[in-house]
Amino acid sequence: MTAPSTPVLSARHSIQKVLLVAVAALAATALVADALAEDLIVKFDQSQILRLPRPAAEIIVGNPSIADVAIQAPNILVITGKSFGITNIIALDGERNVIQDQRVAVRRDETSVVNLHKGISRHTFACTPQCNPTITIGDDVGYYGAVLKESKEKLAFSEGGGPDAGAAAGN
Repeated sequence: MTAPSTPVLSARHSIQKVLLVAVAALAATALVADALAEDLIVKFDQSQILRLPRPAAEIIVGNPSIADVAIQAPNILVITGKSFGITNIIALDGERNVIQDQRVAVRRDETSVVNLHKGISRHTFACTPQCNPTITIGDDVGYYGAVLKESKEKLAFSEGGGPDAGAAAGN
């Protein structure tokens, strides 16, 4: 009689394995969703407010080339996205206890942005409402350089340097 029960046990064992894998997959998905929900999303070249539960005495930025922090009040931080990527910000109190360890994801703002692809090169335009060239990391090097040069010249001219100062700003 043991021979007929072996396939039944094997089938039960297989079902248990499938259920265990399904539960593990659901748990992993929930953990990933939880981690993503906790990220502070900051758009590239924009700022976001982060309110701390209590005043901070010290702020540590994991990678300052990705995000920058300005302290507006002891418990209010302004996070600015400087480059694409993920970093973290740690707030410590006066006794060096962690108040908050916040992951920050800097992403591109796709609202009113148009990408023009020419082969492998990309040119980015801000369309608000008409499209104008904008400086965006990842654009074609020649395009990026030309837009940057024009932006520097415009800035120098608007700061009262006159037409010659704009040419000098490109150097």
